[in-house]
Amino acid sequence: MENLTKYISATLIAAFGLLTLFLTTTILLDLVGMREKQGNYVNFVIWANFFCGLAYVASGYGFLKAKKWTAYLLAIAIVVLIATYIAFTIYVNNGGIHKEDTFGALLFRLSITTIFTLIATFTINKKRKQ
Repeated sequence: MENLTKYISATLIAAFGLLTLFLTTTILLDLVGMREKQGNYVNFVIWANFFCGLAYVASGYGFLKAKKWTAYLLAIAIVVLIATYIAFTIYVNNGGIHKEDTFGALLFRLSITTIFTLIATFTINKKRKQ
């Protein structure tokens, strides 16, 4: 059961990371006209998502190899997302142009990251203590 959790977690977090990297890169590099399609995106939110995408892909490897740093890396991603959420709230309150669904998207990403951090903490780090 433990191996199944490891492989499922590694696959899901790496896939989520690759999807995140693909989407953020298409916006940052304006591939296939993605900037226009996205409308009023906020640059620092895209960069935070890009960083988290890198962290997710690395965490996929960390899950597979049962590396203790996996939970720490995901915890850093949580801090980045919380800081981004706070900065985005300030940006919006100061009249910044934005997409309405960004708040929900940030909360979704924060939730997913928290879930995977808890999985890493209670599977990898607990196993290493035994």
